[in-house]
Amino acid sequence: MALLAVSQPFDFQLTTERFRVFGPDLVTLWCRGGLHRVVGGREVRVEAAPGGVDVDPLDDETGRVVLKLLGAEFDLAGFEPDLVLAPEVARLRGFRPALAPEPFEMLVGAITSQQISLKAARAVLNRFVERFGVPAERVYAFPAREAVAGASPEDLTSLGFSRGKARYVLELARSDLDLHSLSSLSDDEVKVELTRLPGIGEWTADWFLARHLARPRAWPAGDLALRYAVSALYGDGRVLTIDETRELGSRFEPFQNLTAHYLLLANRNPG
Repeated sequence: MALLAVSQPFDFQLTTERFRVFGPDLVTLWCRGGLHRVVGGREVRVEAAPGGVDVDPLDDETGRVVLKLLGAEFDLAGFEPDLVLAPEVARLRGFRPALAPEPFEMLVGAITSQQISLKAARAVLNRFVERFGVPAERVYAFPAREAVAGASPEDLTSLGFSRGKARYVLELARSDLDLHSLSSLSDDEVKVELTRLPGIGEWTADWFLARHLARPRAWPAGDLALRYAVSALYGDGRVLTIDETRELGSRFEPFQNLTAHYLLLANRNPG
């Protein structure tokens, strides 16, 4: 294994928490204290190491994907939480929000997660990955758009997708939108492009900005889990509305994305 440096502070266990708490992920699998993922057709293992992570095998492509996966794009050194959140950030020091390295993977995951629990969504996604992905030793490469585009709605509903979500995933796979080009657009432009597609609304677009593009000001105010997490610290004993949550986001400028992820993690792991 070879060392891949990660900007400090960095806590491997906290950063990889989402790959354990919502059940096994057949694309990014937690196994015996490390992560497994297919990169460039090869299965890669990532383990904690002083100053970063040990990666096997490590090359330029693997390093880029692993750093993306581990949220290395986030500037924790410059993160300035408000006085209410600061104790939670100190308690969870080194947490970096894990990112979805590929845009199609992120969007299919977000569509699948609409209006159901993340554990239920993970089960559906794992069946989807087993059906259309490419297997390695322990994990699968996430299905390519081309592999999904040729499927029928019945192929997807048999895996647990609703008819509506099956249609949304197929239309995404068959669309001519260059998903990788979205990284060159502004936040508002990304939302405009994505919400032209069936089944992709503001919630999905916000999470794409947050968990794929790592945009600092991404703030998924319509997410119920985030509303609960925000309300736990700022709600004065009640659950804030979507509009109240959206308005509160300006309080965290320009760190809305990091704030959202720290709030969610703190709510799942109370001190």
